[in-house]
Amino acid sequence: MKASLSRILNHRRFEPTIMILIIINAIVLALETSPAIMAAAGSLILWIDKLILGIFVVEILLRLAVDFRGFWRDPWRIFDFIIVAVALVPATGALSALRAFRILRVLRLVSAVPQMRRVVAGLLTALPGMGSIVTLLGLIFFVFSVISTKLLGGAFPEWFGTLGASAYTLFQIMTLESWSMGIVRPVMEVFPLAWLLFVPFIIVTAFAVLNLFIGVIVDAMQSENAEIAHDERESMKIESAEILREVRGLRAELAALKADR
Repeated sequence: MKASLSRILNHRRFEPTIMILIIINAIVLALETSPAIMAAAGSLILWIDKLILGIFVVEILLRLAVDFRGFWRDPWRIFDFIIVAVALVPATGALSALRAFRILRVLRLVSAVPQMRRVVAGLLTALPGMGSIVTLLGLIFFVFSVISTKLLGGAFPEWFGTLGASAYTLFQIMTLESWSMGIVRPVMEVFPLAWLLFVPFIIVTAFAVLNLFIGVIVDAMQSENAEIAHDERESMKIESAEILREVRGLRAELAALKADR
């Protein structure tokens, strides 16, 4: 029984079919947001949605039946299980908000596409380094927020009246969104030397610290790709060694047959 189920799961068309169903399901969920489309073909769309969800449930059950313990050791399978389980929760009453989370089924593409899995693995590897950068950025924001609140809060309470308001204003400045004409130049009309505060802040945050995020992520991606390449080379070495062993065995058998003649 397990052998036949395993052949179904390992069939070369099984994974592509699941990926196509995930994409179709995403399109169906998007169509559900249109009142006009739901009024015209709502029952058909809901039927397709339930059918695809049923297929996903069957897939999960098949994988559990083939390798129950191995299923729970694979984080990507657990990820698929959680997404399908959320979709099965009755979205009525207090749980009606969960209907919006059915779109999470699209995230199954991450587990179905190896290239996406590598990207996610690289991002997870970069999290410790990114945490250090976030901490550094938080310290910079705290220092500049305190300074700007004390210096500019009296004249511009809407932007710098409180520590939170200053932090949000500085965040807008860091993103370079309307920072000059919208904030800095009006402030400089009252405080001409205010640029001495804002320009170093922009240089440190927007041009230095934020680029560290890119560096950490790129380094993590390179490390992940190098590890995968190393594993592939080791696998090829093992396969080559097995092939050489089999070839030597065949040569020995042929030599033995020639000697018998």
